[in-house]
Formats: sequence, structure tokens, C-alpha cells
Amino acid sequence: MKKILSLLWLLTIAIAAFAQNGNFIKLGTAKFSTGNDAAWKDAAFNDTQWKSIKVGDVWQEQGYPDYHGFAWYRIHVVIPSSLKKQAVWGDSLRVFLAHVNDVDETYFNGKLIGKTGAFPEDKGGYISKWPAVRNYCVAANDPAIKWDGENIIAIKVYDGGGSGGIFMGAPYIDMLEKFDGIVFTQADISFLPNAQSVRKLTVGNSFKSNISGKFHYRIVDEVTEKTIAEKTIAANLPSLGKETYTLTFPHREGIKLFYEFTEAASGKTKTFAEIAPYLLTPKASLKPMINGASVLGVHPGSPVLYKIAASGQQPLKYMVKNLPQGLVLDNKTGIITGTAPEAGDYNVSVSVSNTLGKSERTLTIKSGKLLALTPPMGWNSWNCWGLNVSDEKVRLSAKAMVDKGLTDYGWNFINVDDGWQAPARLQNGEIAANEKFPDMKVLGAHLHQQGLKFGIYSSPGAKTCGGYLGSLGYEGQDATTYFNWGVDYLKYDLCSYSDQTAGDTTLFAQQKPYMVMRDELAKQPRDIIYSICQYGIKDVWKWGAKMNGNLWRTTEDITDTWESLYGIGFSQTNNAAYARPGGWNDPDMLILGRVGWGENLHQTNLTPYEQYTHMSLWSLLSAPLLIGCDMDKLDEFTLNLLKNREVIAIDQDVAGKQAVRMINDKQIQVWVKKLADGSKAVGIFNLRKKYTKYTLDLNSIHVGRVKVVRDIWQQKDIAKNVAAVSCNIPPHGVRFYKLM
Repeated sequence: MKKILSLLWLLTIAIAAFAQNGNFIKLGTAKFSTGNDAAWKDAAFNDTQWKSIKVGDVWQEQGYPDYHGFAWYRIHVVIPSSLKKQAVWGDSLRVFLAHVNDVDETYFNGKLIGKTGAFPEDKGGYISKWPAVRNYCVAANDPAIKWDGENIIAIKVYDGGGSGGIFMGAPYIDMLEKFDGIVFTQADISFLPNAQSVRKLTVGNSFKSNISGKFHYRIVDEVTEKTIAEKTIAANLPSLGKETYTLTFPHREGIKLFYEFTEAASGKTKTFAEIAPYLLTPKASLKPMINGASVLGVHPGSPVLYKIAASGQQPLKYMVKNLPQGLVLDNKTGIITGTAPEAGDYNVSVSVSNTLGKSERTLTIKSGKLLALTPPMGWNSWNCWGLNVSDEKVRLSAKAMVDKGLTDYGWNFINVDDGWQAPARLQNGEIAANEKFPDMKVLGAHLHQQGLKFGIYSSPGAKTCGGYLGSLGYEGQDATTYFNWGVDYLKYDLCSYSDQTAGDTTLFAQQKPYMVMRDELAKQPRDIIYSICQYGIKDVWKWGAKMNGNLWRTTEDITDTWESLYGIGFSQTNNAAYARPGGWNDPDMLILGRVGWGENLHQTNLTPYEQYTHMSLWSLLSAPLLIGCDMDKLDEFTLNLLKNREVIAIDQDVAGKQAVRMINDKQIQVWVKKLADGSKAVGIFNLRKKYTKYTLDLNSIHVGRVKVVRDIWQQKDIAKNVAAVSCNIPPHGVRFYKLM
């Protein structure tokens, strides 16, 4: 049994979350109590007085909005012996508990079967493992199992802040089968010059037992619903062995790949399907092109750091005219530094040249009260590294941002999220970094040398969401420390501050902690972007600007699923009036590329169609664009999404308008954004699961006939002098146009 338990950890997050076998038992509800008592693990404990709770949703949504700390779930479940009799392998009973915020210890009829993370009282202290999948096994012949009788699964949980409990999945019990050991792993797709794509797929065996069967793949054109090619191959996977298969298919939108492995002994099939990635953004010109925002907001007298975003064949030469006194340009790097001038608007002529040509633009430097005149763009460590973030990982991410050309398109923030703080403050009360960050001031200087800006994270509570030190009672001291470290951006996350407001439902209770840090940041002689993260409570978009907030979260955390993307992105229908230069509605970070929140890094579960929707919608919403993936492993498809200058221009438009939904009919939504030049950006979104043909009458969005319709992703004009636009939209996909 020890062999099976150790091997089970090798299963991927996808298998753990979605591969329950045909005969399984859903774990839907549990008895629940806050607090902690060792007796609660025992099967004989009487929990009849406990309240019932849904398993799979955080407890904050089920009557415990302000609770953090210990709690127990007790799941009562009858396990029929038919479950074992119908199994082919019959080796182990699997208990899948999805994810737990943040630590769990799980008992089966009083017997410990698994633990993930560490409780505060454990040696070494609290360690959050909320992104890890809870996937535990019990040997089928273990006397702890009461076949055909009631069993008690007792889960001790500790929540260090933020959401708590068993969540982000549908827990179940089933019998482990051999085919559960099959793991599909995709290598990066290759895009060939002859309009062909190549995908290498590895089929692996994560068990120490031979698995034989057949591998079958099928390539389908989703538009015509016709099979392009298919093949069946005999496969024999030795212990921990693998086979790699190569598929070649047309490089275009609408190609779907189906994979199946049928295990010989059971006849059961493990299936996996994917939409093949495809590139829409044309290859960048070798001629110089100035990208990104054309306006910069600064406070008079503050230090200035600004990297001119420009693409083209290297080396590039940068020139400026009418640069305000106190600012200087490095004409080799395009980095402007110095001290912000006195209040006023300064129109600076910027040019970038190489041997192939020259690009010119006016950059308006607005020295005054407002920062973030366009939505911030950059990278945040959380969705990738979670609490495992380190100085080394941050430096590698910064290097990738520069080396892979993202800074050429305006991406410039490198933000360290939760997990950097030391366990205790210094004797003078000053916040310090832990052993993963040797010197924060040196890290900030390293980023600044490359023209990148330095972001950091804290909470107005005593603890952050991950259980690290927050700023409660030390706000002024922390703000001064951030200034000394050269911090350019603060994400201030509500987390455990909700302990301070327990029972207080007033608006002031929500505003107070953000007022305190607002006033302390205002004392610092440095421009620090203020990111208010309190999940939209009390309609933060109505008062975030009064806190000097430059962006404010409007929702709970996003995850890399269509359900999460849809629920968050398409719910931004009542806050457009509150987005403007200097203050932005924030629907959370981008879920593109390799994500994992510190555990089980994997390619985003969004399809390519959904990723185009994600980037298009966030740009229409004038949302902050914060990449959340492993920057060092950026693939060609993700870079193609992130380096489309025309898509970025929609997000960074100086008018600062947020799109509004103008059509919502039969799972088609049309969102329209007014742009500074008088044109409009339009996203037509198909929320259906199949390709859908649609004609947009431009009169229906109060536009009428237009001179030009431009496809923003393909960067080409597709129609002229028309009053309607017809298109065929992929499932959960988008057509993104500029109407001129």
C-alpha cells in the first residue's frame, strides 16, 4: 500500500480533479464546526448538533463570512461493497477532497490517511498548501473501511486568512484503477512556416506496474465537424515508463485534438481533448514601432522611472525633444530617469530608430495628483509561485520580461505577492524579508536598472492571506520601508483585517484600513501605485478613488477555468462609470500560460478560444493587465497573446473608458468601448459551446455605417463602408474589432 500512496502524488492536477471513475460516490455535504478538538476525528463522536455545510465551496459563502482559524468537516458516507467488486484492479479506495484553504489533516474512521501543509503548532510553523490537490488513498483491504456501512471522513482544516475550507472542486470517493496512472503531457506546440503545426504528446505511466493498451488520436476541424486524421497505436508502458507521439495538422483556428488510452485489462479509457493553439497576431515588424501608453502620470518632485516601449530590430536608438528639466534619457536603453517637474502637462516628442526606419510619437507627461493614467501592466508572482516566491524566481521573471520582448510592448511592473515577509519584525518594529529574499532594496535597484518597476504586497490585518505578517499597527513604518526599498506598487489585501470588523457591516469599517495606508503612502516622496484588494465588498468601485486607490479588485480570486473567467469577466456590467484615468476596476490577474499557485504548475485550463476572449475582454474593460504565469516558460502562443500592440492599445487608450455591454442575447454578448480618437472597440463574444454565426447590425450599438472595420487580433482591415459585420465565432471565443 505504501507504494500506491507514494505513487499517487505523481498524478497530475487534471487527473486528480476530473478523472473520477464510472462508479463513484459524490461527497456533497458534511457536518461542520469551527474550532479544534482532537476527539472530532473519532468515528464514534456525536456530531448531530453540528451544522451542515456544502463540501466544495468555501465556508465564507455558507454563513461564516469573517471566520479564520481551525474548523472540522465530518462527512458521513455509506460505501457499498459493489464499488470494490466492480473494480478491475481493486487495490485502493481513493478519497478526493479537491483543494483546502489552507492546511488539512484527514482521517478515515479515525485513521490518519493524509496531511497537506503544516499547522501553526507544527514544528517549523504554519505552511499554507491551498493550491495542492488533496488526493488520498486507503488500501481496499484496510479494516478501517466499513463496506456497506457508514464511514466517517473527518478533515481538520486551518485557514490562515482569506477564504477557508474545502473548495475549488467536487470531492468524491472511487476505486483507483490502473488507467488512473495514465498521464498525458503536452510539449510546446511548434508552428511551421508551411501553415502546419506539430504537437508532441507524451503518454506516461505513473505507477510501478506495467500498463498495456491502445493509444488513439483523432484530429477534427471544429468548423466543419469533419475528421482530418486519426490513428490507433498499440502501447505497452512499463513501470514509470512513457511513449511520445507526434501529430501534424493545419495551423489555423478550429482544430481540435482528441486523445484516448484504453487500458487492456479493464477496457476502460482515459480521454483528453484540447483545442490546438493558433497564432493570430502577425509577426512583428523589424522596423521600429513605439508601443504602450502615450501618457505618463507623476507627482511633482517624485523620482521618475519610465521605459519607452518600442519594438523592432535591435539595436534601437531612442531620442526625445522637449523633455522637462530634471529628466534625462539613456538613448541606448530608452529609460527616462530623474525628478518629476512642477505641476503641468509636458508634451515630449519621442522617436525610436534603427537601420530600417524611424517611429515617432508624442508622450504627454502629466505632473499632478494622478498616477496610473492608464491601467498598470506587468507581472505578479501569485498565480504561478504562490507562497513559494523567492528573490531568484522574481529575478528570473524580470529577465524573461526583458529577454522575451515584453517590455517592448509596455509590460513593466514586477510585483512580489504574498510570502516574502519574515516571521517577526525587527526590534525597532520594522518589517523584514525572510530568507528567500536576502535584500529587498538590492532587488528593487536591480529591477530599476532594467527600467522595470517594483511591486510588493501586504495586508491591513495582522496576517496576510498566507499567514505572513501584515501591516496592522505598523502602517506608517511599513510605508516608509517601502519607500526606502524603492517600491513602486503596493497591493493591499484585506485578508485577516476582517477579524477587526467582525459584526461591523458599515461602509466605514471597510474603508478605514485603506484610509490609514492611503495617508501613509501620501507622506512618501515617491510615486507608489495603490492596489486595493478587498474583493468588491461594499461596491468598492464607488469609493476606491477616495482612498487614492489606483485600482480596486471587484471580485473574488480568479482561477484558470472557463466558469471563473465567465463569472468574473462578464459580470463587470455595473461599474463602468467608475473607471477613469488614475483609477481602474480590477477583475484580477491574467490566467494565461503556466499557472499553479505554487503547486502543480500546469498550462492554463482555458482553451485558446477562451484565452483570446480573456485578453480581449480585459482590454475592453480597461483592466490592469498583470501576467500571472511562469515567465521563464512562456511559450510562443502565450507570447503571441501578450505582444499584440493593437490589443494593448485598446487597454491603454488614454480616454480611460471602460466598455459597456450593449447586447446580451441568446448567449451572444457585444461589448463596446469608446476610444480617444473617436473610434470604437467592439468585442462579440460567443458563450455557446459550438461555433456560432452572427451578424452585428451596427445600428444596434448606436454606431451606424463605418468607413473601416479592423480585426484587432489579425491587425488587418476586413471591411470598408459597411453597416453590419458578419462572423463565425468559436465556442467561448471572440471577434475583436475596431470600428473607424
